[in-house]
Amino acid sequence: MDQDVGKKGTLLSRMGEAFRRVNKAYSPPGEHPLAGHLGALAAFGAYTAAWGVVVGVRRAALPDRHQPLDLLVTAAAVFRLGRLLSKGSVTSPLRAPFTRYEGSAGPAEVQESPRGGLVRSTVGELATCPFCVSVWLTTTFTGAHLLWPRATRTVTGGITALAVADTMQLGYDCLLQKNSG
Repeated sequence: MDQDVGKKGTLLSRMGEAFRRVNKAYSPPGEHPLAGHLGALAAFGAYTAAWGVVVGVRRAALPDRHQPLDLLVTAAAVFRLGRLLSKGSVTSPLRAPFTRYEGSAGPAEVQESPRGGLVRSTVGELATCPFCVSVWLTTTFTGAHLLWPRATRTVTGGITALAVADTMQLGYDCLLQKNSG
């Protein structure tokens, strides 16, 4: 038994050393640490697997094909919620433990930068990236569609209405600016 532990320890140490060599060759020290991203990938894998387990345990029926309207509404909802969570000024308290305020970035949005150590800066980087947040949201809405399709359509429909309303607000502001000078 002790011999198995020694083998595992040796294998882990070799894997760790190989990872350090790859990280060092990938970017200068501290510039783009792969360890934080590896942790984020592991967390996302666990999150996705958890959805898979819940869907499997509940024996949710998988659709034969996607409904085009569901895809469009969900995509619009993911876009809008992703922007709100990653850039919204009103949601900045959620990101504040992991980010530093840099300035305004447009209507009701802020520019922030990640701060802190490895874990904190990785979370800050993910939390301020609408593309990164969208991956997690898409996974969430996909699982939710399988488990609670009517409730999920209600939520994604509401968020999509917000996205359309925001688009109309921005379009109106552009028209006012164009016509006033």
